[in-house]
Amino acid sequence: MISRLLTPLVDLFYPHCCDICGTDLSSPQEKLCISCMNNLPETQFHLMDNNLVEKIFWGRCVVQHATAAYYYSPSSGMQRLIHLFKYKQRPDLAVYMGKKVGAMLLQSKWIYEIDAVVPVPMHARKQRKRGYNQAALLAEGISTIIKKPVLNNFLQKCVTTSTQTRKDRTGRWENVSNVFQAAATAKGKHVLLVDDVLTTGATTEACCHALQQAGAHVSVCCLAYAWS
Repeated sequence: MISRLLTPLVDLFYPHCCDICGTDLSSPQEKLCISCMNNLPETQFHLMDNNLVEKIFWGRCVVQHATAAYYYSPSSGMQRLIHLFKYKQRPDLAVYMGKKVGAMLLQSKWIYEIDAVVPVPMHARKQRKRGYNQAALLAEGISTIIKKPVLNNFLQKCVTTSTQTRKDRTGRWENVSNVFQAAATAKGKHVLLVDDVLTTGATTEACCHALQQAGAHVSVCCLAYAWS
């Protein structure tokens, strides 16, 4: 009862605003207004065979299914959302977006083949500095919706690497080749590998190879696809 009475007062003095446009929100559970949420450009790749994300891995590694929920478009606000949860200490926003992705995945037939959700790992030193792994938080949000466990220690990054941001395709692959290691318990499992942004696919490919060498089957899901 007290909590219900205090909520309007808290909202009055600490209004809850959309993380893209700043519009006041009526529900503290939401992070975006309806307009900004609707403006995020969905790909619908989870409903398409041979979609653009799957084609990235053709001839490079075997993935069972691959998708990205949104296009990475600065004009849509996706760039701002990712910047907030990667660099501005907004882990709640990553979990929130993970839940949105999970709801999309429930529309696909193949999601029910998945045994567990595995985030692309960060090196322990970098994770301590940031305070969290944003891919793990996205995976947590997805897991909440699709009801599959998150295996945070299933895949590890054994070597620290420099940022991928300004590297070309070859440089990105050389930067992440042979730096990931999967647990022996991966054998026979079908895992959903989760990351934030897919560009050339070098990091995701390296993770897939590590998981497959351990005997796992891999599907891929990223929050956003940055097409060139």
